[in-house]
Amino acid sequence: MTGDEEPTEGRSAPPDAMSRRIAELLTGLGPQGGNEIHAVFVLTVAAELASVVAVDDQDRPVQIVPPEEVMALVRLHREASAARPEGPWWRYLLVVSASGEVRTDYDFGDEPFPDEHLFPAEVYRADLEVFPRDRLPVWLAAYIDHADRQSRPAQTAARAEPGGAVVEDGLPALPLMVARWALLSAAFVAAGSPWGPRVLPALGLFEGAERSGSSLWIMPGDRAVLSGGVWNAPVLDAVYNAGAPMPDLYAGAPAWVANPMLNPRAGTGLLSFCYWWDRGRWYRGDSPAAGEVAAAVPGVWSRESAAAIVAALREDEPGAGAREAALGLVQAADRGEIGRSSLAAVFGEGDIDDAYLQLIMAGVAVDE
Repeated sequence: MTGDEEPTEGRSAPPDAMSRRIAELLTGLGPQGGNEIHAVFVLTVAAELASVVAVDDQDRPVQIVPPEEVMALVRLHREASAARPEGPWWRYLLVVSASGEVRTDYDFGDEPFPDEHLFPAEVYRADLEVFPRDRLPVWLAAYIDHADRQSRPAQTAARAEPGGAVVEDGLPALPLMVARWALLSAAFVAAGSPWGPRVLPALGLFEGAERSGSSLWIMPGDRAVLSGGVWNAPVLDAVYNAGAPMPDLYAGAPAWVANPMLNPRAGTGLLSFCYWWDRGRWYRGDSPAAGEVAAAVPGVWSRESAAAIVAALREDEPGAGAREAALGLVQAADRGEIGRSSLAAVFGEGDIDDAYLQLIMAGVAVDE
């Protein structure tokens, strides 16, 4: 939720008397002409910030600095909201329309706050001392309390106890994973989508639309590390909200499974799986079976899963021809020999150069 967003469904509420009074005061501070005002208030007991923007009669944004009278009302509003089951809100949105209609919305941390609205961890700890909560959103609980427990520096990795890893058969072999990851990356680029996976030399990246994601680091010597996080993973909820022990994701991992090869979620305590490829097999420690992390990995699981995504990127409702063409591309990727013309035949020439570059960087393109 930001200052220019509409209220979030399920979190908005009719304005109360205090909100109407805040709206009246802000309206009096704005430019004349009855234009819209957007206000976002971000509060804890230890820190606060406010962003209030009005629009003048020429549709130009005008920044308003709320006076202490407004901020005092906002603080009272938050204190009153502490009676809600979720506890007091963290962010409060107020919109005043040109006709004077007031809309409000409250953010209880269901999704991570934008960086500009995120306070240091100690600020939230201080707030929780005053307003204790039965549970926190996993991302916020990890932000406050991860204490680098998922970090694996090279020194720690080199001195780790051997053994404890198990074979993971739910993932495709590394060459097939790399090829399909690259093809899906090329397909999303060719379709003009800012979403989906991407590749760089020796690295595959994926961030899903629902905040799950992973990275695939490919190393010399036929080695690789696939790690990431499933959004609101139950195992992390248990760690941060119920005091369960942190799973040993690196149990039995070799020394080269270390911080530089781990998804950035390891640095924020939100890593929920880690697998490594060594001697022609995938292994894992206390990570879940691969089928449980599908939301955080692109559709590389089989030829069919990859082809279905490629076909859907070509046509909203792909017919037999689109599905057959997509499967042909996946088969060519599995062989490591996709030509530029094959990719263009499916997606056209629109953004084909950037798309083809994805295949080149992954080593599955062939010259024609």
